[in-house]
Amino acid sequence: MTSIFNRRDTALILVTLMVLALTSYLIGTMRFTLATTQLGNVIATHYSCNTTQPENKTQLTLFAPSENVVKRLAQSLCKDTTVSKQYGAVQAFWGGSSEFEVNVLGKGLADLILAKENLFSAFTAHETYGYSPLVGYPSYTAYFIASKEKPRLEKSYFLDKRIGLIEYPTSRSGHIMPKQVFKELDINMNSLNITFVNSHSALRDKLALGEVDIISSYWQQADNERFSANYITAISDNISGSHWFLRQASDNPDLACAIQGAILSQAEEQSAQYFKQAKPYWQCSDSAPATFQGEPL
Repeated sequence: MTSIFNRRDTALILVTLMVLALTSYLIGTMRFTLATTQLGNVIATHYSCNTTQPENKTQLTLFAPSENVVKRLAQSLCKDTTVSKQYGAVQAFWGGSSEFEVNVLGKGLADLILAKENLFSAFTAHETYGYSPLVGYPSYTAYFIASKEKPRLEKSYFLDKRIGLIEYPTSRSGHIMPKQVFKELDINMNSLNITFVNSHSALRDKLALGEVDIISSYWQQADNERFSANYITAISDNISGSHWFLRQASDNPDLACAIQGAILSQAEEQSAQYFKQAKPYWQCSDSAPATFQGEPL
């Protein structure tokens, strides 16, 4: 009887240890994949690529409203040696609705995110999740832009116009500010002929092709080649530009500098002069330790 009891007792102990080990492994795995899983539930649109060390199961997650911007950045980071030392893959998410951005910010789901400073402040993302800025874009002015006449901020002017706006509710110059003007002019949105597109370049193409009469956007130097500065009307000035924010950047200066460099290189490749004005927050040098400046350089 004693030997049978000991064998049963030993078997029970072994089973218990196996269960505990499996539970510990699953908990670790859940913690590791939680952010990516939550992002996947919130945003259906994503892109991923492997670094040069795909055996590393850690993923660097990015979020931005623009698919083109965040996909190109992910592709660049997958080739970066510093990123490859720390991550096995880069996963990029994008979404146009404010609900997507609110979820990402409110839950701190992304390691790197492009967003407005006011949204970060509203969610206290700096303090809660340890985000700090890497790169910032300058303030700008929003305009109504037409091809044949100077837009007038009058109710009657817009009622028979074909209007082009950005479909993303987080776009200030292409969505928020023009809608605010319509509200101030007491215009029912349902009475307007509005076409929504997914980028500022698409807005300009539609205006140039005569598919819309007026768009809402920022003004850039290249616009002088297609349109006239005489046919623009400012609707809001000193709009704060977006910033790239990295979580726990101060604990990982090598990663901060690598990502900052990739963002700045991508900005230089943009045709729009505005994006070429991107300013870094980190002083990165091969001959000195990386330092966060607190203000854009």
